[in-house]
Amino acid sequence: QVQLVESGGGLVQAGGSLRLSCAASGRIFSNSAMGWFRQAPGKEREFVAAISGGGGSTRYQDSVKGRFTISKDKNTVYLQMNSLKPEDTAVYYCAARPGSNFYGSYDYWGQGTQVTVSS
Repeated sequence: QVQLVESGGGLVQAGGSLRLSCAASGRIFSNSAMGWFRQAPGKEREFVAAISGGGGSTRYQDSVKGRFTISKDKNTVYLQMNSLKPEDTAVYYCAARPGSNFYGSYDYWGQGTQVTVSS
């Protein structure tokens, strides 16, 4: 069984920064691709960022490019979020998939952490 536990969410003013962490445990491989997704109230869950199993490749949603940075250290993935905007407000979910390629479906999900950006 795989467990993903997010932390680091909170309330921040526009222009501020937060760093989310996601610790993976269980039958997760160190070379598994991991990603961050988010869901705002009344909206569908959307992709935010992903990193390959080896950490050498990353991918971002256009709206967060240049502001968010995803990184990976063994079985922990981070999302550094700078220059936050009110539209970044959402529940952020960590996800993992067994392959090293970040394309494809994600099989494992965390419980989510709330990020609220005030204007």
